[in-house]
Amino acid sequence: MALSSLSSTAKLVTGYEIPVVGFGVYQTPADVTEKTTLKALEVGYRHVDSAKYYQNEAECANAIHKSGIDRSKIFYTSKIPVPALGTYESATKALEESLAAASNLGYIDLMLIHAPYGGKEGRLGAWKALVEAQNAGKVRSIGVSNYGIRHLEELENYIKNGGGGQIAVGQYELHPWCGRIDITEWLKRRGAVVQAYSPLVQATRMNDPTLLGLAKKYNKTAAQVLLRWSLQKGFVPLPKSVTESRIVENGQVFDFELSKEDVDSLTTDVHAPVCWDPANNSKL
Repeated sequence: MALSSLSSTAKLVTGYEIPVVGFGVYQTPADVTEKTTLKALEVGYRHVDSAKYYQNEAECANAIHKSGIDRSKIFYTSKIPVPALGTYESATKALEESLAAASNLGYIDLMLIHAPYGGKEGRLGAWKALVEAQNAGKVRSIGVSNYGIRHLEELENYIKNGGGGQIAVGQYELHPWCGRIDITEWLKRRGAVVQAYSPLVQATRMNDPTLLGLAKKYNKTAAQVLLRWSLQKGFVPLPKSVTESRIVENGQVFDFELSKEDVDSLTTDVHAPVCWDPANNSKL
């Protein structure tokens, strides 16, 4: 994917374009979500990542609607939450509620299953609900989040046996200390775009010596180096902030490039997620 600005895009298997950096709103309080999302759009972000679980879908949609930017230029994502993954009916209900919260947008660009809970029947029921919404034009692309290889293969078999749809996106916690090589390669081989949430490691690794050395070398912040690493690994990072200066800073990652050696030096074989890790939960 070409990397020149916040409006640069990657192509999905569905034919739609997804901006290569998204603005995340996880744990952003509803009463500030609209303001911060409007700021992100003003800065140049064209991709907003929300979820029903975040309880700020309507605020994101309102910001997009009020921005004055043509709807077709903005990519909006939401997710079916874990409590709704028990049955096809509960997933459908949650999906309709997300569509209602974003009714002023006309459609949702990407809808994900938030995690592989609900058992096989629940997971496949949720996928069926997504496929139906996609066929009805309510959702343009569909995918999954936090799925392990076994969940991905379960879904792939279902699709191949008539379940329909395509996995357009896989979203995971991804950064140098949580690389998930097996999962990301599985998805890339099938043409799915890989999104990276918590690409800044929730600021827990900002004093890492290698990271600080690269920040000094490139005259960039540690956060900018992490986002650039994510982009050069072929991921779509979803940085989150409620601080205007950092929203601006996180978008300024297109005027430098890490050397291959520096990308490799920051890459580790450590598996140390800072969030939940359903992909590695053997009980799901």
